[in-house]
Amino acid sequence: MSFKHTIKPVALSNQSQLKTLVENRTAYSLNQCELNVFETHAASFKVPLIFDSLVITSMLRGKKVMHLFDNQGFDYLPGESVIVPANVTMKIDFPEAELGNPTQCTALAIESSHIENTLNYLNERFPRESDSQPWQLNYSQYHYYNNEEIAMLSNKLIGICTGTKLNKDIYADLTLKELLVSIMQSQKLNHLTLNTYAEKNINPLACIIGYIKDNIHEKFQIEYLSNRACMSKATFYRVFKKELGISPLDFIFTQKISKAKELLRNPTLKIATISDELGFSDANYFIRVFKKLEGITPNQYRLNTLLIN
Repeated sequence: MSFKHTIKPVALSNQSQLKTLVENRTAYSLNQCELNVFETHAASFKVPLIFDSLVITSMLRGKKVMHLFDNQGFDYLPGESVIVPANVTMKIDFPEAELGNPTQCTALAIESSHIENTLNYLNERFPRESDSQPWQLNYSQYHYYNNEEIAMLSNKLIGICTGTKLNKDIYADLTLKELLVSIMQSQKLNHLTLNTYAEKNINPLACIIGYIKDNIHEKFQIEYLSNRACMSKATFYRVFKKELGISPLDFIFTQKISKAKELLRNPTLKIATISDELGFSDANYFIRVFKKLEGITPNQYRLNTLLIN
């Protein structure tokens, strides 16, 4: 899924209060978690960072290059997050950081007992219905784009941790649970989208995802898709939303707009032609959906793409 939502940056520290120019840390400790805000104001390389509990890091400003699990480093930008298990060393480059252009990220360290209790609760009370797999964090998908809900919950959690509410531990506990669920839903969706054909015989949602990807030009009917999944319309909608964190219709739109972005790279294709090819009822509807997901119109996206290239 190529759509990502940014998390609001936190106010930068006054330069006179910085203890260091590299990974200056401000910490907010609660019962179940600790929110760390890191700022870097000078270029540096292979800076090590390690936590003794699982940590969810999210970029707020600037650019890093992250090195994890002895894999090749990857660019790490706003709108993206990384899950790092306990006692795993991150090595981080800050190639562009300077006083006028700092990087900023959060590192949310979560107590292992909170994660275990959340997973147990979900698996006991709300087991997955599309397959026999339990709710679990997928550490192989450690680098991901924030969807709208993950960004919203992250913003909410930052506000709780940095705020002054008397009952902030209660609100943080509830929001942490929501955030973990949203991350697992997003991971499941990404897994099924990338492994559609391997999973289609064991997961009916994978079968539907594969059908949508293979027939992206169609005007999909939810009732038809639910019949292919051997579910009632109501059950299909509920299971899809519960396990993947997105409605079937919204998933269809993300796939259509992702394909539209490919087609827009061809300057000879008219917007109306692309709209018709992707099964939209009219070009104006296509433009509205595209702008809702991308924040700009198809023409603006095309111009931006041509300027980059």
